Amino acid sequence: MSYMALYRKFRPDEFEDVKGQDAIVKTLRNQIKAERIGHAYLFCGTRGTGKTSVAKIFAKAVNCEHPTDGSPCGECAMCRAIASGASMNVIEIDAASNNGVDNIREIREEVAYRPTEGRYKVYIIDEVHMLSIGAFNALLKTLEEPPEYVIFILATTEAHKIPITILSRCQRYDFKRITIETISERLKELIGKEQLDVEEKAVRYIAKMADGSMRDSLSLLDQCAAFYIGERLTYDHVLEVLGAVDTEVFSRLLRQLLSMDVHRVIETVEELVMQGRELSQMAADFTWYLRNLLLVQGSDHMEDILDVSTENLAQLKEEAQMIDSDTLIRYIRIFSELTSQLKYATQKRVLLEVTLIKLCRPAMDTNQDALLERIRAVEKQLEAGITIQPESVYADQEEAGPTAGMKPELPKALDEDVKAVAKDFRAIVNDASPMLKIYLKKARLSAGEGNRLLIVMPDEMSAGVVGTAEHKMEMEDLIQDKVGKQVEIEVRQIEEGRRFEDHFVDIENLENLIHMEITVED
Repeated sequence: MSYMALYRKFRPDEFEDVKGQDAIVKTLRNQIKAERIGHAYLFCGTRGTGKTSVAKIFAKAVNCEHPTDGSPCGECAMCRAIASGASMNVIEIDAASNNGVDNIREIREEVAYRPTEGRYKVYIIDEVHMLSIGAFNALLKTLEEPPEYVIFILATTEAHKIPITILSRCQRYDFKRITIETISERLKELIGKEQLDVEEKAVRYIAKMADGSMRDSLSLLDQCAAFYIGERLTYDHVLEVLGAVDTEVFSRLLRQLLSMDVHRVIETVEELVMQGRELSQMAADFTWYLRNLLLVQGSDHMEDILDVSTENLAQLKEEAQMIDSDTLIRYIRIFSELTSQLKYATQKRVLLEVTLIKLCRPAMDTNQDALLERIRAVEKQLEAGITIQPESVYADQEEAGPTAGMKPELPKALDEDVKAVAKDFRAIVNDASPMLKIYLKKARLSAGEGNRLLIVMPDEMSAGVVGTAEHKMEMEDLIQDKVGKQVEIEVRQIEEGRRFEDHFVDIENLENLIHMEITVED
C-alpha cells in the first residue's frame, strides 16, 4: 500500500476532530440538531484552517441516517459513501479551474434533480473567489432561491474578492488561525499514533512555523520525519531541514549590530550561508525576534503572549535594556521591508549584507531615521565623557596651520581699479549665477565714494534681489578673482520721480572720471 501524507491520513472525519474552530463547529452542530439548516454558507479563512474539512463533515452530517449530537455517525451507508467520494449527493468543485459561466450553468441544470439517496445535495465550491464575474452573476439566482434539497458551501481564502451580492445571500463563517498550543497538542497526539520520536521543542517550533495552519504543520512534520527516519527528531534537526535559524544566532546578531561591529556581522552572515540557511526566512524570523523584544519593553507580563522558553525570555529582557524603543522600531521596519525584497531578489546575500552594514554605519544612510541614529550615537559618546573631535575642513585647517583655508587680505581698489572693473563689468559678471545675471542685464553703473561701485536697478524688486548679502558677496568675489583688489558694491534703486534713462548722467560723470567710454548693454 502506498504511503499517505499525514495531512490526508489525519483529516478530520467528525466535528470532534476539528481543532481551533470551536465556535463555528458548535453553531453548525446546533443548526443540524434543531433542523435550522441554511441554504448557502461561506467559509472564509487562511489556508489549512479546516474550511473544506468542515464542509465535508457538514455534508455528511445533514445526510447521516443516525447523527449523534449534530455530528455524523460515520458508520451508515451515506457516511461511508461520502467519505469514500462515491456519493452523488456531495459535489466538490474547484473554482480555480472551473470558473466559467458554462460550469455554473451545469450546476443550475443539475440542481433541478432531487438526490437519489439522502436528503440533501451539497455543492462545495472551493476557492470561489476565482469565479469570473459572469459566473458569479449566473450563480446569483440559484444561490438566492435554491430548491429545498440543495445546500451551497463556498470556501475562500480571499473573501474581499467576492461580490457583495453573493455575500449577502450566504451565512458567513470566518475560520481563524489556529494557536500554537492547539497545533502542538494535535501534533503530539498524531506523533503518538505514528509512534514517532520527536523532541517537544521541535514540536513547538513546527507549530510556530505553520503560522496558524494545521495542514502546514502536518506537512512540515512529515517532511522533517522523512529526513530522519528511525532517529529522534530534535530541534536542531528541524532547523536543519527547514533552513531556519536558532534564536541564539539572532541574539548574537543583534548584539553585533548594537556594537556596530561590521566584521563580526559579516562573519555571522557567512556562517548562515555556509549552513544553507534560507535568508528570506532568516530576515522574517529576525523581524519576529525584534517584535518579541518590543513586547518585552512594553510590559513585564508578556510570558503568556511570547512563545519562548524561560531561558530565552530572560535573555530577551536583558537585550531589551540594551536598545531603545525608537531604534528597535526602526530595525523592525527595515527588516520587514527587507523580508519582502529578499523574496524576489537575485542577489539575496548582497542585499542582506548591505542592509546590515548600513545599520552598523549610520553615516552611510541619509534618511531621517539614520540621521537620528547618528545623533543618538553622538549623545552616547558625550554621556560617556568621550570628546567629539571636529571633522572635515576644520580638522584639516588645524593641521595646516591657523591661516589655512582662509582667503588672504587683499588691498582695497583705487580709482583706476574701479575703471577697470567698470570697463570689464559685463565680462566679470558673466560667471555669476543665472538669476543674478538676468537681473544685472537691467543694471546701470555709477561711481560711488572711495572704492565703491554703485549699481542702480530700475525698481524695488530687482534692487532687493541684487542687493542681498549673498549676491553682493558673489559679485565682490568675482571682482576680487579678476582684479585682485577689494571693491565694495552698493546697490540702489532709481530715485522716485526720475526716469531710469535720466541716470545716464551718473554714467557720464563716471566716464569723465575714468576718461573712457562706457557701453551699457540691455
